[in-house]
Amino acid sequence: MTIMRLFILIVILLGACVPVRDDTEPARQALVEFFDFLNQGRYDDAVELYGGDYEVLTDHNSSLDPSDNVALWKNACTINGAQCLPVRTATLEKNVGDEYLFIVEFSNPDGTLFVLGPCCDGSETDFPPVSQFEYRVQKTTDGRLVVLDLPIYVP
Repeated sequence: MTIMRLFILIVILLGACVPVRDDTEPARQALVEFFDFLNQGRYDDAVELYGGDYEVLTDHNSSLDPSDNVALWKNACTINGAQCLPVRTATLEKNVGDEYLFIVEFSNPDGTLFVLGPCCDGSETDFPPVSQFEYRVQKTTDGRLVVLDLPIYVP
């Protein structure tokens, strides 16, 4: 009996050594690339990795053609207050089906941690400084991974 128990223990320990495939890495990489493209002014590449709503971008840019996504991203990142910063960290919070929720931190141009806030007027909508933000990435029906949320906005 002791040999059988030893055998079972060895099988369990060896099973723990098998590397686990991490399906979240491609989603994390899509998120990082999306923000890298925005940060580098590669808006045409960023368009391919964005699957969210353009309503806010079109509202901020009424003089632009609403179907010109490249121009909308350019204005968002250069004049509208979108913080098109590189990802510092992206940690998976949860994965439900084909959607991944990441907690993301960004880097300022000088390499320091981006911190939003605090804000502002003593009302109930005031908030403390925050450096972690939720971003969703979704796998589309054709297998692409797209970011669903806009960059942080600072007026």
